Amino acid sequence: MAKIIKTAPLENPNFIKPIAITYEVEGHKKLWEAIISHDAVSVLLYNIDRDAFVLVKQFRPPVLNANKKDGYTYELCAGIIDKDLSDKEIAREEVLEECGYDIPLNSISKITSYYTSVGISGALQTLYYAQINDSLMINAGGGLEEENIEVIYLKLKEAKAFMFDESFQKTPGLMLAFYWFFSQNQ
Repeated sequence: MAKIIKTAPLENPNFIKPIAITYEVEGHKKLWEAIISHDAVSVLLYNIDRDAFVLVKQFRPPVLNANKKDGYTYELCAGIIDKDLSDKEIAREEVLEECGYDIPLNSISKITSYYTSVGISGALQTLYYAQINDSLMINAGGGLEEENIEVIYLKLKEAKAFMFDESFQKTPGLMLAFYWFFSQNQ
């Protein structure tokens, strides 16, 4: 089981930049602590052969630090926008890296974009959808070594109950994606 060894102030960060924002609202000067972070993409994958959503179960140290549970979250396949590629191309790369599916770019469709972590960063997340099948799987996925990702297949018939089962640590983007899917497929 994972455990937190220590926490310390962050020096020379790789992916975020802590900042102080001084602003004025209704004539009052205020200060807000925030971070500059990358925008991101996420992909709801539905495997028609397995009648299941393809999710990732990933270790997240901040979740472990915040709630003292195991730190594993159930999420959509996702990644930060840190390359000179289109958002859709980055989504495709993340699907291959994290879940092992080599999907055609034209099979990925945009659902919507929304802001995440609005109290701390306000990064933009673009949500995509792709219907896949087992013939597109070319490896086991699992992401990069430091990501600690497990590919999970959640049966469609179990997804609605899963959304509100608080014993599973999950992201709001995952729940939004499920809501979208079920609203499209009633």
